[in-house]
Amino acid sequence: MKTIIFFNNKEDQGKINLVYHFIYMLAELGHRCLAVDLNPQANLSAMLLSEEALETIYGAPNERETLMSGVKPLLSGTGDISDVKIHEISNNIGLLAGDLDLSFFELKLNDSWNKCLEADEAALRVVSSFSRIIKKEAEKFEAEYCIIDVGSNFGALNNAALLAANGVIVPMTTDLFSLQGLSSLGTGLNIWRNQWKDRILVNQKTPLSLPDGAMRPLGYVIMQYGINESRPLRSYLRWANKIPAIYNEFILGNLNAAEIKVENDPSCLAILKHYHSLIPMAIDAGKPIFLLKPADGAIGAHFQAVLSAYEDFKLLTLKIIEKVNT
Repeated sequence: MKTIIFFNNKEDQGKINLVYHFIYMLAELGHRCLAVDLNPQANLSAMLLSEEALETIYGAPNERETLMSGVKPLLSGTGDISDVKIHEISNNIGLLAGDLDLSFFELKLNDSWNKCLEADEAALRVVSSFSRIIKKEAEKFEAEYCIIDVGSNFGALNNAALLAANGVIVPMTTDLFSLQGLSSLGTGLNIWRNQWKDRILVNQKTPLSLPDGAMRPLGYVIMQYGINESRPLRSYLRWANKIPAIYNEFILGNLNAAEIKVENDPSCLAILKHYHSLIPMAIDAGKPIFLLKPADGAIGAHFQAVLSAYEDFKLLTLKIIEKVNT
């Protein structure tokens, strides 16, 4: 089983749509995948679940069948991780639903992170909780891939989520602030990676199954381009061609990539169109854009765009599968 996280510390990267479509394409290609919503805003859960399921889960007066149920014993100090309900979205897609109350657990995570250096096993249980929950529930679901969605910040919640990841994918847009976010992301990943190594050394005798915290970069995906004859518009391309050097320097630690263009950068997994009018059509149909049918309104030029989207996401998904399994 491989675990992939989509993360950027800058908001508005089109990340949630990317994650949603990647999950569905994995399923379309015959892979069983477990979606893990560790964003307290639960945006991925809202996209994957029906209105009826959302009301049932989040309207519950007491215990909600979300990831929060898996860490409640740790939050209260009464035990270790517990089972989390897997919501079956389709034959190949399961979901561990997000929860706004995960924000409360972040305080516990933050306090436990430093205590791990004191060989405090209770703290280690807290910090490694998401990794162990994901592993446990993925085995139940017989998932080949676990796909984690998180918020856009450097908080303790995301730190704990990243520990569970075999690979990290960075959604990007082409602007100055996205590039600044990319450089700070690289710094943050290196700090967390090295700090976790220190904690593993201190806790070598623990009976817990701990993640290695590799957080291996798999590449980046450029989102919401203006497209003209299958190429980015010039104003976008100017910013896009700055990405390879920054990604290579701050994420990969490679200082010799200044001359690489985005179209030749092996770390660029895809340049995705916006797909404009297909988005509201897909939302109304409750399905990804590449599975829209004429009955959903995808006719004429729209249907050609659907076919194009299918090929785009298929190619991206195959690239990610190859990267994470290499």
